[in-house]
Amino acid sequence: MNVAPHLFWITSRAAGIAAMLLASASVTLGLMMSSRRKSESKRDFRALHEALSLTTLAMVAVHGLALIGDQFFHPGLTGIAIPFAGSYRPLWTGIGIIAGYGLAALGLSYYFRNRIGAARWKRLHRLTAVFWLLAVVHTIKAGSDAAQPWFLILGGLLVVPAAVLLALRWIARLDESRGLPGEVATLE
Repeated sequence: MNVAPHLFWITSRAAGIAAMLLASASVTLGLMMSSRRKSESKRDFRALHEALSLTTLAMVAVHGLALIGDQFFHPGLTGIAIPFAGSYRPLWTGIGIIAGYGLAALGLSYYFRNRIGAARWKRLHRLTAVFWLLAVVHTIKAGSDAAQPWFLILGGLLVVPAAVLLALRWIARLDESRGLPGEVATLE
């Protein structure tokens, strides 16, 4: 089998899968680090969280840039850089482009934390979860492997823990806003 005509698509596909898995691991670790539990190991995970985040951004870049050489899609620079401008599933691809920009901006904002201010940076950094969720939607709706059993299993192992931790965080914040500090909502 001659893979040469498909090399850019295969590269983009692999990088997209890697980006989703790495982003999910980074979100999971970030949520664990930002929990209110006191732990000495939180600081130990900062370097790993940073490495996962930077590697995610590199894979997002490879994912998009590799498509420029794809002989089937021919998205061009416009199709990979401008949300909703491409011809392949424009809504879902556009959401992926927005997710990539958001993850890049928020991930790289870490290096401007002192200029932004720690408290403001933390509030901004919380938006990472929203862009991660957009990336998950992009993967499900535009990804060619999204329905494959191997992808569902592998993705589930990393996406589900991040989603559960995120849901628990949002439930706790909702409870706090209702005056129920530290409690998880119960069904009555």
